[in-house]
Amino acid sequence: MADLKKHSVQDLQKEIAEKREALRLFRFGEAGSRARNVREGRTLRKDIARLLTELNSRNEKKTTKKVASKAKNK
Repeated sequence: MADLKKHSVQDLQKEIAEKREALRLFRFGEAGSRARNVREGRTLRKDIARLLTELNSRNEKKTTKKVASKAKNK
């Protein structure tokens, strides 16, 4: 998780899917069990948010480059 900028888009998407599955299992896997690490759910949500932020910033950079190149061509 340290350096997300080095990961490819496919790696980021794969990691998001894995974290979402882990969060789903955390929420529903031990239904009703009180003896679990509550902090784990919080860290999973934050990790997912970090991954999505990096992915969205990459998509935003691509779209701004496309818009800028279209403006130059006019």
